[in-house]
Amino acid sequence: MRVSYSPGYVADIPDSHVFPMKKFSGLHAYLTQNGIVSESEVVEPSMVDISNLITAHTSRYANAVWTGALDRKEIRRMGLPWSKSLAIRSRLAVQGTINAALMALQEGLAGNLAGGTHHSMPDHGEGFCVYNDVAVAIKVLKQSMWVNKVLVIDCDVHQGNGTAYIFRNDPDVFTFSIHGEKNYPFKKPPSDLDIGLPDKTGDSEYHQTLIDALDHIFDQFTPDLVFYLGGIDPLETDHFGRLALTLKGLRERDRIVIETVTRRDLPLTLLLSGGYAPSVEETVIAHAQMYEVAKEMGF
Repeated sequence: MRVSYSPGYVADIPDSHVFPMKKFSGLHAYLTQNGIVSESEVVEPSMVDISNLITAHTSRYANAVWTGALDRKEIRRMGLPWSKSLAIRSRLAVQGTINAALMALQEGLAGNLAGGTHHSMPDHGEGFCVYNDVAVAIKVLKQSMWVNKVLVIDCDVHQGNGTAYIFRNDPDVFTFSIHGEKNYPFKKPPSDLDIGLPDKTGDSEYHQTLIDALDHIFDQFTPDLVFYLGGIDPLETDHFGRLALTLKGLRERDRIVIETVTRRDLPLTLLLSGGYAPSVEETVIAHAQMYEVAKEMGF
């Protein structure tokens, strides 16, 4: 199972910031030290070209992130303090998702040890998301004729507003988001299928809702490629989640998605998306489950 990762995924932000930036290096260490991914399976991306970023973002915004020309309001909305290292990590992570998608097309399943930055809009970032890596990857792969139809399965607890907005008029991209109804973002551009769950939704209800939704989607849509945003913030212990999944229940969610997609012989790209467990260590363990499940299934 090949994965994208670069030490540059970790940008310089204050230790007091709520975003767990060190989870990226922590996850890489956990997966390689525990034999889930070998070092030879880690593919380091270069920075994505600006020309690829502007398939999903405006030229002004794509370049402003890189040059540090964002104004205070834009930086505040993005939720992360601008630095050159943040601009670098954002471009690295987008290329990491493009690479992971190409590897998945070749091998059936691959991942990016970052990505899933689904709140980013064409002309601004928000919700700790700078560039929308999934949107850029889909645009680039479609332009290059690698794929025609793409499915996005977004299980982050926050609705994927940026991805939904960007592909609102594209019938060849099916966006599905299962999230906390009362959670951020408070304005939710419609996905092709949105399922908003009530606060405190637990394992069994979540799992059955997800199974039914995936069956419904695959009855009507057959993609060439699937992106899975496996955010760990539905966990009951998450700082921002408001749902009530257990760690075991989260693992079963990952198994449901991976098994449902791969038994149809569809290539699958795994992405982290969000997660704010009580500690970086707990965040890493929760994110690692997705890769552990894939490993158990023979990838």
